[in-house]
Amino acid sequence: MSHVYVHHRIDAAPRQWKAVAARIAAAAGQRAEAAGGALYGIWRSQIGRPRDELTAMSVWPDADAAAGAGALLLDGVADCRMAESVAMVPTLRPDGAEPPRRQGNYAFRWFVTPEADWDEFLSLCAAAWPGFEAAYDSQVVGLWRCVDAAAGGSVRSLLLTRRPELAAWERSKIPQGAAETAVREKLSRRYDLCTWTSVSTATLITATDREDTARWT
Repeated sequence: MSHVYVHHRIDAAPRQWKAVAARIAAAAGQRAEAAGGALYGIWRSQIGRPRDELTAMSVWPDADAAAGAGALLLDGVADCRMAESVAMVPTLRPDGAEPPRRQGNYAFRWFVTPEADWDEFLSLCAAAWPGFEAAYDSQVVGLWRCVDAAAGGSVRSLLLTRRPELAAWERSKIPQGAAETAVREKLSRRYDLCTWTSVSTATLITATDREDTARWT
């Protein structure tokens, strides 16, 4: 059975995002592990989200365990003012629950896609990703489908990608040469299938190689 992931959007008290992240990674992470889950990662805002907002993801063995993810991860965490959680299941990726560990520019892109176009959406992703990763020194971490996605005949999904730095995110939008143009055409067709999409970028607080110390927002 596939794991269930939960995306957590966390509003920290002013200028307390780093302290809140540390508390989640420590005590709250331990509580998740005791319940059979794990902390997948914590990110800080870079572009497109408020300074004091954190993004966290957790992973659970099944839907029942995931149902209590928000409380297990965040209850009692000082300076956590508000949190919203969305349960998701993996699609094409990831095929395991190993968390991302390398620092970089992470793009969180949300899509709403008509159910009738979802299979083509997945096919375009599968076709475009190898060329995308090769051209831009980038990685597709995962594409998850929200478990509430069937409402209204649409699928809500989250795509998480990693690039080595913010400049590479901009670079990936401007194709150079035939191979990159072919990748961009597939991605453009994917975007055209969607009725709504939004993207923000972040850096990985739980990275094991280096800390991001820039003041982005």
